[in-house]
Parts: sequence; C-alpha cells; structure tokens
Amino acid sequence: MKLKSCNEYRGGTRSAEKIFPGSRPLLRSASVLILTDETDFARLLTACWQAEDHAPGITVLGSDLWKDHEAVPHDLVVVGPLRDGKLSEILLLLEPATALILCAPADSRELNRLRGKYPRLVHVPLREDWTQTLLLVAGESLRRTEALRVARQAESKAARNEQYATLGRYMTDMKHSVNNALTSMIGNAELLLLEPGQLSKQSLAQIKTIHSMALRMNEIMQRFSSLASEMRDAENASQAETEEAPAAPSRRR
Repeated sequence: MKLKSCNEYRGGTRSAEKIFPGSRPLLRSASVLILTDETDFARLLTACWQAEDHAPGITVLGSDLWKDHEAVPHDLVVVGPLRDGKLSEILLLLEPATALILCAPADSRELNRLRGKYPRLVHVPLREDWTQTLLLVAGESLRRTEALRVARQAESKAARNEQYATLGRYMTDMKHSVNNALTSMIGNAELLLLEPGQLSKQSLAQIKTIHSMALRMNEIMQRFSSLASEMRDAENASQAETEEAPAAPSRRR
C-alpha cells in the first residue's frame, strides 16, 4: 500500500502526547531502533515522531547493517517491512524481553508463534492510521519499559537494604559478646598499667595503645547501642501513628 505523509494523518488524529501526556519525558530520553528495508516506512515514521514536541532518539537500520549494531541496547525496537527471509532471521536473534512493535506483514499463525517467544510484542497492521497507532503503542511500551526499570532498581535497592539489615541484626546479636570482650581487655590493660615498673618502656607503650583503642571501640559500641534504641523508638512511633490514623475519622463523626 502507498504510505501517506505524516501531515495527512495529523489533521484528524490527536498526537501521542495529547492522549498520553506522560509520554513526554519518556520519549525525550528513550532510544528507539527502526529496522526496515523500506525507505518510505522509515522516512514517514521518523518524520511523524519528529513532528511531536518531544521525539525519542531514533536509529534507522536496514537488515544488512543490523548485525553490526545488534548488541547496542534500545528501549524499543520497531520492525517494519523487510526483504524476504530477513524477518525470521532478525527476530530469532532478538532477546525475548525486547519491547517490540512489528509493522511487517504476518499471518495469525506466525503472530501467535512470535507472541509466545516475545511477550512484549505488539503487532500494528499497515492500515491507513498505522503511524498514529504506532506512536500511541510506543508511548505505552516506553512507559512499561520505564516501570520495569524502576522496579528492577527498587528490587536491587531492597536486596542491598536486606543485606545491611542482616549485618545490623548480626551486630545487634553480637553486641553483648563484644562488650564483654572489650571490658576484659580494658580491665586487664588497666591492671598492668597499675604496676608500670614491672614493664619495659616498649611494653608499657604497647599496653597503653591497647587500652586506648579498647576504650575507643567501647565508645563506638555505645554509640551503636544508642542508634539502635533511637531507630526502635522511631519505628514504634511510626507504627503507632499508622494504627491511630484509621480511628481519627470515626472520632470526628
């Protein structure tokens, strides 16, 4: 079919940003790869995207050049019409988690097979309004990509926090044992320092260092205990506020 110009579509259809205003920051920072062997397809889609207020970064590649760039990550891949046999070859090498919009002709059996391998694949038929449909679908896909990225970051942060929590629990459990060991070190060092005449000058200096460092470690452990108590108090206060909040409206009735 003959591809219309971007201006012919914009007259009767709202832009992607007007329908999905949240797509602006996503589009501005997104990276989109257009894979096609049809020059008009790439030219028209690129022109429509660039007509928006905030266009993504767009890379256009033909099937022959794609292998040199397949390792470069993109937020979204748009596959347009390709030469015979190239579609299966390219899709075979894409990662299953790729956000993918397919604008190439495909029968229902092939689409079902592709959707089984690529859960994030969306097929946009090359009808008269395909460019605007694609822009809307792309905005939704980029939002999902951003949500997944944020979720992965949150999971990674939660894992790190859990590691810190495990370390903190271990330190809390060992606090009593460490304090006992420090008390013994400080006490024995002080006993030796009570009779300095029995020690050489070098030994006396070493025991003073041990005594000083043990006192310093004791101060650190005391501060750790104080912080643990402050955190428990803050947690208890927060929990109390949370439990009281639902009861507040009922008292006003």
